[in-house]
Amino acid sequence: MTEPAADPSPPALRPRTRLALALLWLALLAVAGWWIAGQLELSGDLRRFMPSARTPAQKLLIDELGEGPGSRLLLVSLSGADAETLAAQSRALHARLARDPKFALVANGEGGLESFPERLRPYRYLLSPTLDAHRFDASYLREQLQARVEDLGSPAAALIEPLVPSDPTLETLALAEAWEPANAPQRLHGVWFDHDGREALLAIQTRAAGFDPTGQQVAVDTIRNAYAQARGKTHGAILLSGPGAFSVDIGGRTQHEAGWIGMVDSIGLLLLLFVAYRNWKIPLLGALPLASAGLAGLGAVALLFEGVHGITVAFGFTLIGVAQDYPIHFFSHQRTGVAPWASVRALWPTLATGVASTCIAYLTFFVSGVEGLEQLAVFTIAGLATAALATRFLLPALVDPDLRDPAASPRLESLRAWIARVPQPRWSLLVLGVIGIAIAAFAPGPFWQNDLSKLTPVPTDALARDAHLRTELGAPDVRYVIAVQGSDIESVLQRTERVAARLETARAQGGVLDGFDHPARYLPSQRTQRQRQARLPDAATLRSTLDAAVAESPLRADVFEPFLADVAAARNAKPLVPKDLAGTPLQVRVDSLLLQRPDHATALVSLNGLLAPDAVARIAAAEGAQLLDLKQASESLVVAYRERVLWALGLAALLLAATVWIALRTPSRVWRVLAPMALSTVLILAALRAVGVELTLFHLVALILAAGLGLDYALFFEHAGDDREEQLRTLHALIVCSLMTLLVFALLAWSSIPVLRAIGTTVALGVLSNFVLGLLIARHPHKEPA
Repeated sequence: MTEPAADPSPPALRPRTRLALALLWLALLAVAGWWIAGQLELSGDLRRFMPSARTPAQKLLIDELGEGPGSRLLLVSLSGADAETLAAQSRALHARLARDPKFALVANGEGGLESFPERLRPYRYLLSPTLDAHRFDASYLREQLQARVEDLGSPAAALIEPLVPSDPTLETLALAEAWEPANAPQRLHGVWFDHDGREALLAIQTRAAGFDPTGQQVAVDTIRNAYAQARGKTHGAILLSGPGAFSVDIGGRTQHEAGWIGMVDSIGLLLLLFVAYRNWKIPLLGALPLASAGLAGLGAVALLFEGVHGITVAFGFTLIGVAQDYPIHFFSHQRTGVAPWASVRALWPTLATGVASTCIAYLTFFVSGVEGLEQLAVFTIAGLATAALATRFLLPALVDPDLRDPAASPRLESLRAWIARVPQPRWSLLVLGVIGIAIAAFAPGPFWQNDLSKLTPVPTDALARDAHLRTELGAPDVRYVIAVQGSDIESVLQRTERVAARLETARAQGGVLDGFDHPARYLPSQRTQRQRQARLPDAATLRSTLDAAVAESPLRADVFEPFLADVAAARNAKPLVPKDLAGTPLQVRVDSLLLQRPDHATALVSLNGLLAPDAVARIAAAEGAQLLDLKQASESLVVAYRERVLWALGLAALLLAATVWIALRTPSRVWRVLAPMALSTVLILAALRAVGVELTLFHLVALILAAGLGLDYALFFEHAGDDREEQLRTLHALIVCSLMTLLVFALLAWSSIPVLRAIGTTVALGVLSNFVLGLLIARHPHKEPA
């Protein structure tokens, strides 16, 4: 390869001018960062990274259950003190959180009657199932009044006496008991405890959706702060479980690991650049294009999308890490006697080909139909393009034209000479590729990992603890749910009542399920309410019947005027509908199980202790409902997501090959560039499968990054040609690039977070294999001077 031609570019700037321009660039980045921060709206909704739902279960999972009761339920246990102290802590914690608007429901077993608001008490006869089996005739009222006389002589008199005048049949207590959670835990000192009496239990439902990690973090922090105040100087400990608590724990661990990994990376990269170039300015100058790339990616996503997902930011900064290679190539090829503009211009065709190819690969994400991947593509493309253009048109003005030439290094020459003696493989590459494909295809165990739960770094003991708390609290099953769908609220409530009747029969017979919950338990259909209204006697009949029943008891008839007024109000009232529950605890319970859309409604029947899914599925189908397996739905979403990504990768491979062909135009040169990347991909897959790794979506994203690195390495090895000094400079640049990338991703490979570990392991393997294969395949034999 020949030296760059005489450079017509402006002469090199003085050191002070270069420093001033560098500071100006840094200032512009600071201003851009301030502006972007004001425009940036971070989102934590994981549904942005999921494909369009197709099946009913998928639609329920994505569109509705992300904000449903199961995903928003936090299970809390208080321990470490005697039962009386724990009960006091539970009551104090309940009192603090019940007033907090961040929580839709705080339940610890106390205050059962508070769930029945005063303004709704006249409607208890429309909500209670009593009138389904009884009438307010003389016989029934006589029986009830006799029972109240006995109650007033019992230890429960203090609770019963205030209710008798308005509620002699105790419908209020019947409803409060019916609205208790299914399989409610035991009560000690008025609050819930586990069966051993060692832990006070609470069930807390957040208003933040399950797909909102930020909202869940705020909720968890609020609970912990409230507990610290409620505990005071007493002993005790709090434990939180549930999807939200797990996501907060994972987020905290991710942030912690990202912090120390980032610190080690930064120190290591600065030291590596200083050792490689023996110039303190190089690490600082190299950071400018990379910072520009990050801000450009953030700005592009902020402008084109309504909200930027946190995963986009995290993945994006990882993926544009390849942009750090651009200034390194420039620094390694710069030397005394050649103007920086000439050096970068000679590199530009190769650099531009690599950038274009990588951007084309990410453009294919736009055919995935997944907004999160589209954001990732915009972030990466904008970032890489900005870093490349900054390296081409801005960085040369800041670089010292008298940088030490890496080609003058004796050690580097010794390494190049040793490499030159290594024979370049031919047919052995084909054999290696066939072996790799065979290992990847026939290694034992599943090829793909579809179970999202296995991607969550929740310790086994924490999962066991969560299962224990769910059993103690009777929390709903988070896998199965019955969906009753219809055109409006009334139709789905009527069908839900029929499903509930069948489920109750199956529960009573045993062996099917332990319990269930549904919206009609709290808000019966209007048809049921009207039927109960019809069974209420008119005012004159009820007064006459009541007088006859009171005559046979020691009670006075005039005491029951409030009862007569409530029955009259219930008889003439319009049936309750969901909007009538606004502002009450019942609204929370109904809204979590009754999902409304403009032209559609869905009632959810949550299940406890499901033992026979097939039997429950038949019960649901008999009423036109459906038992949904949300685990299967999540796995089918993963499969659909993967299929789209694989199609995108296939298209990217074709476009990438076409781009390289257009740039190089020679079959042998195209082969030398594409073969290392293709073979490296096969070997990465073989290595992962050989050690039993089941591949995930994160491995696929990492393979794209590894392929981009491989393309970059091969292009520059091929670009060096057979010129000895150019080969030395290219070898220096690629050693620095690969060591920097290997440091970053090797640390990620040690992470306890499956996502980071998958990406780190895959890319680290890719760096090693792409560098070695690039040397073996893409480099030209060295031509000694005549």
